[in-house]
Amino acid sequence: MIILNGGSSSGKSGIVRCLQAVLPDPWLAFGCDSFVDALPAAMQAGQEGIDIAADGTVSVGAGFRELEAAWTEGIVTMARAGARIVVDDVFLGGTASQQRWQRALGDLPALWVGVRCDSAVAAGREIARGDRIGGMAAAQAEAVHRGVVYDLEVDTTRTESLECARTIAARIG
Repeated sequence: MIILNGGSSSGKSGIVRCLQAVLPDPWLAFGCDSFVDALPAAMQAGQEGIDIAADGTVSVGAGFRELEAAWTEGIVTMARAGARIVVDDVFLGGTASQQRWQRALGDLPALWVGVRCDSAVAAGREIARGDRIGGMAAAQAEAVHRGVVYDLEVDTTRTESLECARTIAARIG
């Protein structure tokens, strides 16, 4: 498994698409955005699920954590069954988020990749995307990396997704 962690609009999704193109074998991609999109509508804006404040601050409730744990276990089960998987995540809890993945992985190896991007650049991407609440990128740019240990870090501030993907792919094989 490859697990990418970075703030909103840091470039993770672009790197994932490029990884799927440059890695010699097929890799499945799973991301926190698709997990959030899969939540029932009632959990996409509320205390029990995920709540995104007007300033872009994100908080999650117990129901979200319960479903997230099942989602994580499901992805790890696919990897144990032989699927090559790359995950695009946002470690809102920093170290605690990485530890949740580590517990689920057990002895299954993973390449931990930090995806960094200058907060001003990420904020500009956030505006250009038009599908994010302003402030998320700036709030998450550094916070998601606090206490997280990586095997590799890439910075998309001035480096294209394809080059980042090639750097990551070189560590795989």
